[in-house]
Amino acid sequence: MKITAQEEYGLRILLRIARYGISDGITILEISKAEGLSTHNVGKLCRILRLGGLVKSTRGQFGGYTLAVPADEIYLDTVIETLGGRLFEKKFCDDHSGVLNLCTNSVDCSIRSVWQIVQGSIDQVLGKLTLKNLITPPSDLISLESKSPASVVKL
Repeated sequence: MKITAQEEYGLRILLRIARYGISDGITILEISKAEGLSTHNVGKLCRILRLGGLVKSTRGQFGGYTLAVPADEIYLDTVIETLGGRLFEKKFCDDHSGVLNLCTNSVDCSIRSVWQIVQGSIDQVLGKLTLKNLITPPSDLISLESKSPASVVKL
């Protein structure tokens, strides 16, 4: 399991846009310089974020990218799914059945159970975090309690 460059850079770009403000647009060149990324890569990722409904773009001299909705309404699970997808999808087993049409472990698969548990845990955390949580100073971040009272996720 790893976070892809597309997910990391896409989230950094989205945070840069969120910090810049909702009324002023930030250009691809400005994002590129601020994040140390190529303009080509920033343009590609901004397009993905725009098509995913997370940012909007305005053309012209005073144009640029702004958030499509407020930062407190953009959850990280949505961002990660837009940029690259979830770690585990149910169709994963269909796509990785080996040389057969049906996986030999499709009825009783302990591996699939582990991936479902891991994905559920990831969804639980990312489904509670918003962009606003990430642009808030770290000392102001709140603890996120999971459904189990014994476990608390601290940022």
